Amino acid sequence: MAPDSAGNTEPASAPYDQATATVQLDDDRVRVTKWQFPPGTRTGWHRHELDYVVVPTIAGTMTYETADGEATRDLVVGDSYSRPAGGEHNVINTTDAVFAFVEVELK
Repeated sequence: MAPDSAGNTEPASAPYDQATATVQLDDDRVRVTKWQFPPGTRTGWHRHELDYVVVPTIAGTMTYETADGEATRDLVVGDSYSRPAGGEHNVINTTDAVFAFVEVELK
């Protein structure tokens, strides 16, 4: 969802709570954030300003929204993946199980 005229990217009635983000390390080379997604949580729309690597720590199925629509991805513990800077999306847990990952942003 693109921002509205007030800069909001979530509808006022968004049915999801905020996922938990814990910054574990932030120095001149990397920012490491642990993300936990209990059922019914989301990141909110955001843009990645840095290249990043995702390392799943609790397996599950994440739903993500982009400007092109909605898709899902199965997260498998230890199966890391990377993405370039510039991506915009909202990650959502629409399942009944927790999933989690560590995000490593490369400065």
